[in-house]
Amino acid sequence: MTPAETPDRTARETDETADRLLALMTEVVTELHPQGAGTVSLDSRLDRDLGLDSLARVELLARIEQAFGTALPETIFADAETPRDLLRAIGTAPASVPRDTAAQPAAKLPADGAAGRINPPAHAEILNDVLAWHAEHHPDHPHIRLYGDDKDGEIITYRALAEEARAVAAGLVNLDIQPGQTVAIMLPTGRDYFTCFYGILLAGAIPVPVYPPARLSQIEEHLKRHIAILQNCEAAALITIPEAAGIAQLLRAHVEPLKHIVTSESLTHAHGAFTTPAVKSSDIAFLQYTSGSTGAPKGVVLSHANLLANIRAYGSSIDIRPDDVCVSWLPLYHDMGLIGAWFGSLYYGVPLILMSPLTFLARPQRWLQAIHRYKGTISAGPNFAYELCARRIQDKDIEGLDLSSWRIAMNGAEAISPTTLERFCKRFAAYGFDRRAMMPVYGLAESSVALAFPPLRRGPVIDRIRREPFMDTGRALPAEPDDANVRTFVACGHPLPGHQIRIVDAAGHELPDRREGRLQFKGPSATSGYYRNSEKTRELFDHDWLESGDRAYIADGDVYITGRNKDVIIKGGRNIYPDELEDAIGNLSGIGKDAVAVFGMTDPQSGTERLIVVAESRRWDSDAADSLRAEINALAADMIGMPADEVMLAPPRSVPKTSSGKIRRSSTRELYEQKAIGRPQRGARMQIFRLALTSLKPALRRAGRLGLSSLYAVYFWTVLGIISTLTWFTVVAMPVARWRWPVMRAAISLLRRCLAIGYSVQGLDNLPADGHAGVIVSNHASYLDSLILIEALPFPVSFVAKGELKKQPIARLFLERIRTEFVERFDRDQSVQDAKRIAQSVRGGRTVLFYPEGTCQRMPGLLPFHLGAFMAAAEANLPVVPVTLRGSRAVLRPDTWFPHRGRISIFIGKPVYPQTTDDIWNEAVRLRDTVRADILRRCGEPDLGRERILV
Repeated sequence: MTPAETPDRTARETDETADRLLALMTEVVTELHPQGAGTVSLDSRLDRDLGLDSLARVELLARIEQAFGTALPETIFADAETPRDLLRAIGTAPASVPRDTAAQPAAKLPADGAAGRINPPAHAEILNDVLAWHAEHHPDHPHIRLYGDDKDGEIITYRALAEEARAVAAGLVNLDIQPGQTVAIMLPTGRDYFTCFYGILLAGAIPVPVYPPARLSQIEEHLKRHIAILQNCEAAALITIPEAAGIAQLLRAHVEPLKHIVTSESLTHAHGAFTTPAVKSSDIAFLQYTSGSTGAPKGVVLSHANLLANIRAYGSSIDIRPDDVCVSWLPLYHDMGLIGAWFGSLYYGVPLILMSPLTFLARPQRWLQAIHRYKGTISAGPNFAYELCARRIQDKDIEGLDLSSWRIAMNGAEAISPTTLERFCKRFAAYGFDRRAMMPVYGLAESSVALAFPPLRRGPVIDRIRREPFMDTGRALPAEPDDANVRTFVACGHPLPGHQIRIVDAAGHELPDRREGRLQFKGPSATSGYYRNSEKTRELFDHDWLESGDRAYIADGDVYITGRNKDVIIKGGRNIYPDELEDAIGNLSGIGKDAVAVFGMTDPQSGTERLIVVAESRRWDSDAADSLRAEINALAADMIGMPADEVMLAPPRSVPKTSSGKIRRSSTRELYEQKAIGRPQRGARMQIFRLALTSLKPALRRAGRLGLSSLYAVYFWTVLGIISTLTWFTVVAMPVARWRWPVMRAAISLLRRCLAIGYSVQGLDNLPADGHAGVIVSNHASYLDSLILIEALPFPVSFVAKGELKKQPIARLFLERIRTEFVERFDRDQSVQDAKRIAQSVRGGRTVLFYPEGTCQRMPGLLPFHLGAFMAAAEANLPVVPVTLRGSRAVLRPDTWFPHRGRISIFIGKPVYPQTTDDIWNEAVRLRDTVRADILRRCGEPDLGRERILV
């Protein structure tokens, strides 16, 4: 063949491949939309023009690989926008399909040589303790295996996770991320996700998982939701992949606290020692933002105590064993994947076989193959995953598959279909699946994840109830075997140990069995509310019960979920449940499957709700649309006894869905109200341009605020320099000692007013009237503390200062004029002598003020107290007065010279008197512990008394 013939042949082959691809796609689209397939071109959009959602893409890509004998990359599943994108992928893909992994012998997980059961850390109070315990006791045991088709997959041990998390934590500390600040994680499933999550915890910050955009065409919608989340949680940093970091920069203009957009690699470049704050079980472990409409996001606050209580409760319910193996593809930004799969596996020390959601969606058989290969015993998924496996997996793809090891197959996170349960159990019984392993479960983020589980090895229980009484009165009356007009619901089991569930009516009165109402719950896993959303938090609580937002009934101790409170439509006094009608309409020819939203709209004229149906169809603007609407209304009349008030047919991709594929009815309702159903979606470039354009205003506003802050800083130091200089000369030159304190108070009061620093003092009546308070101790958070205390205290005190200041002539001259006591911090014997000397001064009538922490630092938190102040009080047999400062660290943080306007509060506590005893040391310890507890309770900062140094 001549060189000139090569391009011609390549072009012919490309044309032939394109024709074959278009014919195949036309076949798939026609099957999905038999009465309105339309013409498929290379530039047709897969979603909007052809109506191919995520599940339809599974079928399409499987057929492409079979027809062309090739293995498409997984990324094409999410990235492809048109058939032309698929054509390019076919041209570059390897000419072979993935090897059948089901036929491979089961892989064995490596062990670390330790014998016997890996006991869970029952003593653990926080998540940090869980990882630390496993890393110490069996560091080389496999914790996570990242699934691979042809290889055993990368393993992450407990030691590796702990070490890499420390490196991430060091990087965050190096960025000045403070304890209690939030850090968002927008990473795909992989090693970096785990190390970054735990790195944030070790740095004392709060992780906030957010999901990465699935496709570039959806960038605007995703970033708008992320903006709302990041604004609500006031994220200080966002960790993402390098490919998304550039676009993520657009978020900074909209989210003022967001200072850093980083990658995991950039974080791990920092090295060295850092201090991690002591964390309490009641502290926030992470924020779980619930999926749903694009309105105000709700960040569920979950403490370490909540999570560990939930893990221990569901672990006992399913009897986790030493030989268990967990298999999961669930996204890590969702509570079922993060808490149920990862945290549960981590706590109980069972291996976790993990694949990404995209890996599962691209080839669903991988989920079952992983269970076969690694003898998986515990695995969970939402209802659609079981349906996808039952419908889409072909026998030839799973030859030799053995599912007999699978003893717990949890089904939850969305409405559970009785039909799906039966179809899956029947479909895979020949492959060793035991229907008794199927466990329909119920949970929600507000209960940490799990709330109700059925008994082990019971299998699905389906309740058939009479439709009419249920719709009219909410009574779930059992139906006769020959009754065809029924509704079916799945039993989700009983509340977890230590948890409670009740069903109440609209007035909040508890209902008897088989009466539908609002499901409320309580227990140790329950959230304390929504982060920075007091209005929604108030709506969440009914005294000590929490609203689930779901409707349900109880029968024979089992909970049956019937729908969402806000989704139930009340029309003519009857309750209409959207999910059943949506499912039935989705099965009509010409309607997109899982692309129907049914919701109610208030009709002031009729005094009831209008029933609205929005359904995606390729026939939405064709001559056949009227007949399709008639079919939908006929179906509605048969099912619920009435037609819809309006049936709106819309092009594909018009009905919004959550990241997990749930129909977002409230968002559809909003689009309907705005007459925006079916509005064409802008291209990715235009979306990015619009985001950049809208970023200008907040960016300018932010720049203006930064400019004002800089001007304030200049003003701050100018005023401070002038007033402090005048005060220094006045105090040093003043001949009478008793005049110096009033002069300093007046000067500091003037300084504070000039700098617009708010100020309040409580507890002055706790000071003695004679001005002899003995020993005063205060927490130390800022360089401003002494100035503020001089203004607050009505009588002179002698400050206790470090001996190094005596070497600074200007500071020493001033401090000596106000009778400062200098102490040695590093010589123990000298410290004892200093305490005795100060005790003698206190006996002589002087009031001495200590900062028992010995220093102040940038990081919020109360450091351990030194004993000097309390030894002096015990020696002199005089009281200790605790003084608590709040807000000074925010005005001027140590080790920085950039001030901020703020408010400082001082609380003077009641004196703590020493007891008469010869044991001065133990009495000093008692005084220290009592006073520190009082200050810790009031300062609003974490307790660093149990601090640990991590290198």
